[in-house]
Amino acid sequence: MSNDTNVDDPPEDVTDAPEDGESAERSERQGDRSPPEEDGDRRHDVDDPIDEFEPTSEEEDDDIETVEDLGSTVEVDPGVEVDEEIAEDDLLGGLKIDSTEDIEVPDRLVDQVIGQDEARDIIIKAAKQRRHVMMIGSPGTGKSMLAKAMSQLLPKEDLQDVLVYHNPDDGNEPKVRTVPAGKGEQIIDAHKEEARKRNQMRSILMWIIIAVVIGYAILSPASILLGVLAAGIIWLIFRYTSRGSDAMVPNMIVNNGDQRVAPFEDATGAHAGALLGDVRHDPFQSGGMETPSHDRVEPGSIHKSNKGVLFVDEINTLDIRTQQKLMTAIQEGEFAITGQSERSSGAMVQTEPVPCDFIMVAAGNLDAMENMHPALRNRIKGYGYEVYMDDTIEDTPEMRRKYARFIAQEVERDGRLPHFTDDAVEEVILEAKRRSGRKNHLTLLFRSLGGLVRVAGDIARAEDREFTTRDDVLQAKKRSRSIEQQLADDYIERRKDYELQVNEGGVEGRVNGLAVMGEDSGIMLPVMAEIAPAQGGGQVIATGKLQEMAEESVQNVSAIIKKFSDVDLSEKDIHIQFVQAGQQGVDGDSASITVATAVISALENIPVDQSVAMTGSLSVRGDVLPVGGVTHKIEAAAKAGCTKVIIPEANEQDVMIEEEYEEMIEIIPCANISEVLDVALMGEPKKDSLVDRLKSITGTAFDQGTVGSAGGSNPSPQ
Repeated sequence: MSNDTNVDDPPEDVTDAPEDGESAERSERQGDRSPPEEDGDRRHDVDDPIDEFEPTSEEEDDDIETVEDLGSTVEVDPGVEVDEEIAEDDLLGGLKIDSTEDIEVPDRLVDQVIGQDEARDIIIKAAKQRRHVMMIGSPGTGKSMLAKAMSQLLPKEDLQDVLVYHNPDDGNEPKVRTVPAGKGEQIIDAHKEEARKRNQMRSILMWIIIAVVIGYAILSPASILLGVLAAGIIWLIFRYTSRGSDAMVPNMIVNNGDQRVAPFEDATGAHAGALLGDVRHDPFQSGGMETPSHDRVEPGSIHKSNKGVLFVDEINTLDIRTQQKLMTAIQEGEFAITGQSERSSGAMVQTEPVPCDFIMVAAGNLDAMENMHPALRNRIKGYGYEVYMDDTIEDTPEMRRKYARFIAQEVERDGRLPHFTDDAVEEVILEAKRRSGRKNHLTLLFRSLGGLVRVAGDIARAEDREFTTRDDVLQAKKRSRSIEQQLADDYIERRKDYELQVNEGGVEGRVNGLAVMGEDSGIMLPVMAEIAPAQGGGQVIATGKLQEMAEESVQNVSAIIKKFSDVDLSEKDIHIQFVQAGQQGVDGDSASITVATAVISALENIPVDQSVAMTGSLSVRGDVLPVGGVTHKIEAAAKAGCTKVIIPEANEQDVMIEEEYEEMIEIIPCANISEVLDVALMGEPKKDSLVDRLKSITGTAFDQGTVGSAGGSNPSPQ
């Protein structure tokens, strides 16, 4: 057997080599460099050591999920009875269950997606047509789940193994070969067996020669030392030359033999080497001790995801040069692996192009589009889809049933949580309503909602209970707070020790405002106003470390005051103080009606009812505009002992307070500043005169339909 066997020729004892070896090699190289769309046919042109290899069994073919099998609808509650008569008002959407154990969880990830119907349909289409997808939206809305679901929809029969061979002509340019999935291991085993036989023959030959030399030296006593030295030299020569035989064994950089579905690679935050491939550094560069260059080649995520899905979240965090190379890989469908470090010996190594015919799923927040390479985005957009992930979805019986299934999915996925009782499921759905921030909507931020489910399940499991109950969910709501939320709550608790709260009687120029700290902690924030003679020209002075939006809201309020007041404001300074605003100051414009009420009260010497708290933005015409966080603000007012709370009329649909607060406080929606003053001010004759005068001055800039629609946008979190 010749020792200069070509790397692409199979070992002779495994299969018959083609008669024209050069023609076969040329055919393989042409096949490897074919365009990506021909990959499906390329694998049939490769000469493999094991021709009888079968990539998939008949049973596996039956399990392959295809787009045609999915359809466009998902059975929400298979095998569970639904009472349509009560579905509209029932928190479970009419589901007749005792616990989530009764709910069947779909096998396919794409069927487990909830609320993102448009994104789901796009993923199905993109999988069928092999299109790239960019998903933009808030964290926790299901982007990675959709990407994984896409990999399950791709055909498995196209998967390939990728082998890298030593190049005898140029060791720094290893050769690349692709074979059907599962065949790579058998090729390597065949090459290893061939190398083992060669090494065995060499060892036998070496020991024979050494025995002859030593025997000759023993027969000639004068040459014993020379014979031992010659035997050592022979041993070193054979050891050195045997490394060439080991170098003939290829390195399999991509192994899809055990892959049951198309590959899915999460390359989020990957550095250039992990994403594009790399060549390991070798400290031994000479003397026959170096590792062959093809054995040091490491595949990147783009190569491992060949025929599958490459998912990159927060794509804008990738280096611009890396994004450029990623764009090249998408365009060419193949990308050579080279050393990424200029100081490494691997920098001189560059393989032949390695297949990377993947589907790109890029994801990120809205800011991801700003720092993303425009050419890369253009390529995704030109050859695929862009989709925005919704944060909320309309509350319907069908969606509530899906949310019940979501809890069952989380329990099954975790594997250690007790199933949830029906009242526990209802409490989670209520929390989904609250977190949406919109009336008749449910949140789609499933990661945080899933965290609540897991914490509640952990509480029940710690007490060794069979099911997770409503009490566990209520306890979990307190335990699953974020660090920011815990800091906010701690600040509010400390603040109570020094709080100047007044919740009864009347005080001129003082109003109980409301704000939100953290994510969902309401806080009462008093606002005081005082009128003083001006030292120069009259001006409005606001203190409390106001941010830009809060300063602008004060200016809007001053326009209302100047228009209605009989006082010559050029001779007066209006001082406004946000009491106990803290180091973070005040942001947002939701204190506008609070400031206006405090200033008007101080100007007219009319007391403000301290049992009333309020929140709302204000236009220069006097309209009360919607704000965010009204639910948490109302609860804060109730905790502080207030009996009434004023909110924008447009926010009335967003109120979802806990049951314990419903009897504690009266919610009064207002559309105009005159309505606010009518509720907040005390002293009937003087108040009535003021309100009547204000009604004649301020108008309604918006009709009710316009203001109502604005409330749905959930404008300001403060």
